[in-house]
Amino acid sequence: MDMSTIHAAHSYASARSVTAPRNSETQTGGAALTLARDFAATLQEGEAMATAAMVGEADPHAMVQALAQTELAVETAVTVRDKVVEAYQEILRMPV
Repeated sequence: MDMSTIHAAHSYASARSVTAPRNSETQTGGAALTLARDFAATLQEGEAMATAAMVGEADPHAMVQALAQTELAVETAVTVRDKVVEAYQEILRMPV
């Protein structure tokens, strides 16, 4: 099989687009980053609403709703953390 330099360069150029990195939002790390940003934004909204309620600038109903969303976000994060720790411990228990 004759592999000329031009043919090799052409093959390399065509394979380059296949191996190029994708957009970070489509990768797992990008999804985790987006979730972390949403979690932080939810916590900040809850804190801002609680602060506004303390000085009398917010509706009590809105404050309760923001705090409920914050509580749900924290409970979800704790559940995910527990599942990750449980999976890690399962891996450690595997026989080598």
